Amino acid sequence: MHVHAHPDDESSKGAASTAKYVAEGVDVHVVTCTGGERGSILNPGFEHPGIVENPELIAEIRREEMDRAREILGVTQDWLGFVDSGWPDGDPKPPLPEGCFALVPIEEAAAPLVRLIRSFRPHVMTTYDENGGYPHPDHIKCHEVSVYAFEAAADPERYPELGEPWQVKKLYYHFGFSRARTEAIDAAMKRHGLESPYAERLARSFDPEREKRVTTKVECADYFDIRDQALIAHATQIDPNGFWFAVPREIEKEAWPTEDYELVKSFVDSPLPEDDLFAGLR
Repeated sequence: MHVHAHPDDESSKGAASTAKYVAEGVDVHVVTCTGGERGSILNPGFEHPGIVENPELIAEIRREEMDRAREILGVTQDWLGFVDSGWPDGDPKPPLPEGCFALVPIEEAAAPLVRLIRSFRPHVMTTYDENGGYPHPDHIKCHEVSVYAFEAAADPERYPELGEPWQVKKLYYHFGFSRARTEAIDAAMKRHGLESPYAERLARSFDPEREKRVTTKVECADYFDIRDQALIAHATQIDPNGFWFAVPREIEKEAWPTEDYELVKSFVDSPLPEDDLFAGLR
């Protein structure tokens, strides 16, 4: 079970390993916390009359995009039904909009996820780290809700009306662009005489302690094409000529053929480092 903040997150984070596990016969379920109603149109090539002025239309289109991505990845999917908090812009940042996901009390926000965990009964669950992967309010809330529900779903004293308790065996955080990955792809681009898109990213500081937290590298380069198809399905968010596709896939496969995770909690014996989210479970 992957728990994500918005539609498109399931395709930009861990989608190749998702496709790999689906191909191996694993039943993979995606939980999407919000409808992405306040997401900007990030693809300059996307045109739809009135979409910018109509949040309900954005939500409808993003649901359709999610349906296409779900079919491409071969997963099942549920919405938690909360409203996108948006990205607060300004200095100081404005208050979050009333009723948005980030402001929902944790006990209330976690309840539908507890119900889904007890119904689907996953062995492995993934989400974001305490910083949300990046500090979007919904990503941070997704982390908080996921960790809370991971614990609560196993406790018979909590939410007894939401089904029989279920202990998920392993909890992971997604790891995206580490410095090591960025440097490896940057170097590979230069070896092939191509301009790297990562010069600006490498000029920023990386947290060396965070880099050490990666425990699990899932080899999934053979499924990068499925990941890309799922990404492109989110046409409001993903520019097919943009940053996500600036590195040729053969170079990415050569330089960094894995998707990376941090094992946070485990109830099975799975010595580190791992190359499989199901290490200790097979």
